[in-house]
Amino acid sequence: MKRKYKWLSATAAILVIAAVAGYFNRGALAALGFDWFVAGQIEKQLEKTYKPVLGREPMPVTFTAEEQDPFSVLLLGVDQRDKEIGRSDTMIYTVVRPSDGNLLMVSIPRDTYTEIVGKDKEDKITHAYAFGGAGMAMDTVENLFDAPINYYASINFEGFREAIDALGGISLPIEEDIVNKDPNHEKFTIKGGQSSYNGQDALYYVRYREDAGGDISRTERQQTFLGAMMDKASSMNQWTKIPELIDIMGNNFETDMRPDQMLDLAQSLLLSKERHIYSHSLTGEGRRLVSGGIWYYFADEEDLSNVKVMIDNWLNEDTPAAALQLPEKYMAQKEKEVQSLSSENKEVE
Repeated sequence: MKRKYKWLSATAAILVIAAVAGYFNRGALAALGFDWFVAGQIEKQLEKTYKPVLGREPMPVTFTAEEQDPFSVLLLGVDQRDKEIGRSDTMIYTVVRPSDGNLLMVSIPRDTYTEIVGKDKEDKITHAYAFGGAGMAMDTVENLFDAPINYYASINFEGFREAIDALGGISLPIEEDIVNKDPNHEKFTIKGGQSSYNGQDALYYVRYREDAGGDISRTERQQTFLGAMMDKASSMNQWTKIPELIDIMGNNFETDMRPDQMLDLAQSLLLSKERHIYSHSLTGEGRRLVSGGIWYYFADEEDLSNVKVMIDNWLNEDTPAAALQLPEKYMAQKEKEVQSLSSENKEVE
């Protein structure tokens, strides 16, 4: 599905680089002002977000005015509560093309059955992060797509409660009450039709798991949540809140992109025109390997092959923007998967 946003807030939402860029109104902030404000007050705060992966050097990317290479980021939305080991509920392989202003998101359903690189076994892809953190998750996704990952960005959804409350709430497309009532799940109700939702309700929104769409719908809600949060942040004019918000994000956000690289990219995005995002979720079907066993999501082989070719084209700097248009099958919502999933096919750990 093709979605059109301001390049600043959209990219910020997806890459969480907007922990810097998303808080600024592009029209009100010139390049010199960005240099003064960000370099002087925020770069130091971002240092605690820098968490390189042991034994893995990030692939260099150029962010100069003259040259802006396409690059990839694995976005990991981690649902980690208290001291438990987190799992990557959201995994989005993202290709950013600063030179022509296009961005590709490929969402990987958390229950996708694949080889877990480093464990010599096949399992749900969400377990890669639980087994070996961001490094194993990156290795596993690279193997799945046969494509490189330049950087990762990991967000703990639990910490967003504070950030959303600090923002004064966010808007979410909830028309009817959402009720999580399965005895094996966390119980909650989110009232529909509200103009704004607080941090707790927003957290429930991304955790909801009892609709027929299962894994696919949950991934889409998490993307909607990130977009809504960054849209709200980017529209703020309360400059005094920026340090507080960066502090909150810094405690719940990790990346192997250095602070100076994030700032260079943020400045580039601030000066960009309106751009486009293209998104796709791996198609496939859910089933159990044995009767009564664990439920897995099996990616469609043809779709997976097409996605590999698509990613390769997007990462090629010589591919013209016009050639990046997704085939119709990639622009459609995954109605077939959503309709085929039933309550029997809900997530089973």
